[in-house]
Amino acid sequence: MSVVIDPAFDPVPSLAHSTRVSVSPAPPEGSAAAAVFVASEGELPGDLAEVGRDALAAAGFTGAANQTLLLPGTPLRVLVGTGKSEIETDAQLRDAVAAFARAAREAGRLAVDLTGILAAGDWDAEVAVQAAIEGAVLARYRYDALKSDPSTVALDELMLQIGDEHVEAAEYGVERGLVLARTAAIARDLANTPPRHLSAVKFAEVIERLAPEFGLEVEVFDREALMELGTGGLLGVNAGSIEEPRMVKVSYRPADADGYLALIGKGIMYDSGGISLKPSNAMHAAMKFDMMGAAAVFASMTALRDLGTKTAVTGWLMCTDNMPSGSATKLGDVLTIRGGKTVEVKNTDAEGRLVMADGLVLATEEERRPDAIVDIATLTGAAMMALGTRTAAMLANNDAVADQLQAAADATDENIWRFPLDHRYRDQLKSSTADLSNIGGQYAGVILAGLFLNEFVDGLPWGHLDIAGTMQAENDDLWRSTGSTGFGARLLAEFAAGFEAPDTGETDTESGETDEA
Repeated sequence: MSVVIDPAFDPVPSLAHSTRVSVSPAPPEGSAAAAVFVASEGELPGDLAEVGRDALAAAGFTGAANQTLLLPGTPLRVLVGTGKSEIETDAQLRDAVAAFARAAREAGRLAVDLTGILAAGDWDAEVAVQAAIEGAVLARYRYDALKSDPSTVALDELMLQIGDEHVEAAEYGVERGLVLARTAAIARDLANTPPRHLSAVKFAEVIERLAPEFGLEVEVFDREALMELGTGGLLGVNAGSIEEPRMVKVSYRPADADGYLALIGKGIMYDSGGISLKPSNAMHAAMKFDMMGAAAVFASMTALRDLGTKTAVTGWLMCTDNMPSGSATKLGDVLTIRGGKTVEVKNTDAEGRLVMADGLVLATEEERRPDAIVDIATLTGAAMMALGTRTAAMLANNDAVADQLQAAADATDENIWRFPLDHRYRDQLKSSTADLSNIGGQYAGVILAGLFLNEFVDGLPWGHLDIAGTMQAENDDLWRSTGSTGFGARLLAEFAAGFEAPDTGETDTESGETDEA
């Protein structure tokens, strides 16, 4: 049975609109709303001193971080609290501008004066401008593609005032800010799209259409090609579905590349749990987000050319849904992963690691072996239980890779926390009928998933991001809009743009440490 979908439907509507950004030392003219940053202590800025703190407090405004108060006028002034001190970091600035953009949700033209911030602290103008753009654009993101009457006012223009000495340097920040905001929006669009509208086949078609716009090459593998490759993990997860699987290989090849990076993305377009059916609760309803790893990989790669990335990058997107049916993989079945390693399936809801294993092996088999492999997946509920919804789990068998991932996380304010790749738990993955089981014991789920994936990287430097907890925002939260957060897209783009090949030798797969010369 086929379902008719509107042929005009676009799974990536964000690309149809772009925000203009202007940077000038002069006060902007024509804005509909302007931000005024106010600390909770000290002198009030400008004519607010005449209003006084008592009057502001009576209106409910104390200057607490990211608190807002609208003052009617032309333009509308939006007071944004900065807490006890001035804004000192790019994360704080991103949050403050996001709070402003949300409060001024009816305004299409926004103005932000950064002169005071840049004058008061140790700032790079391009970093401040980039953070401001990301905060404003991402805060105003909405997924309205399937609404007959979209309720959002588009952010048409963001006007930034900075000191005359910063104008030239800020141009780089404008470019980076717009590119990275677009990157996150693409990932959000893809993950927010309902599974009926974005199957693995449709996802591959979207990538084929968009990739040339960003200097990327694409190769798509259908079921027959995947059978020839022997990708038993992906095919086994797909066995219960009427939808075909797809593996999408996306390549970025800059001239005179000085390194090679492989990115593997989990693309479970909808995860019912398979035979190990999930309960029908809010988390089950969120399983359209289970392809956010693949969305993050592709979205990050759309930024590489514009960021001037010198590292060659290949993305492996492992895409299928996971459905129960008479043909579905059963508990106790044994799947043969690409390369020949066998896995006993003890829980069909631990499917992400099965499809990722095929991608990891294929990455290691490239004629030019990657300098590092990074995979990203909405993998375990254990990551959410341990870290909540604002921090993703990270594991790595190489400290240099882990450090670079942490640096990218710090730059984007997409928080990660490194877990130990503790091989003492490895025995829990043993199987009496196969080389491995796809799950271990009741505890240490994040670590066991990492240990499973580490079995397939052939000793190459490797990092793993488990974004299950960070995949969605249930409510608007500063620059994180309701729905998919797009977590990982900006992080991976920054990681790839600044990537340096580890120079510490081969990775010790038993200890998770590198052999130093």
